Amino acid sequence: MSTKADWTLLTEKIIAFRDERDWKQFHNPKDLSIALSIEASELQEVYLWKSSEEAQVEKVKEELADVFTYALLIADHYKLDISEIVSAKLQRNAEKYPVEKSKGSSKKYDEL
Repeated sequence: MSTKADWTLLTEKIIAFRDERDWKQFHNPKDLSIALSIEASELQEVYLWKSSEEAQVEKVKEELADVFTYALLIADHYKLDISEIVSAKLQRNAEKYPVEKSKGSSKKYDEL
């Protein structure tokens, strides 16, 4: 499992890359969110008309890296702690999807 230091180091590398190119001016939360959505769509495109096994893993890695990059830049903008917000979300989901009701089910929490 990643630690806060891992996320922080990775975010620092992304920010250094961005700042060397003077791209911060383009990286407001709205545009980063749009970019994240576009990259997520490009990730979906890797699987379009194929089974999961047919997808090119190198393309998955490339698109997933873009998704993570934009997500980390958004988190950095708002000074969010990645470990904290993911842990909090997992806790909320655990409450909405208790094991005894949701195990093996794809139903949404309000249908359990």
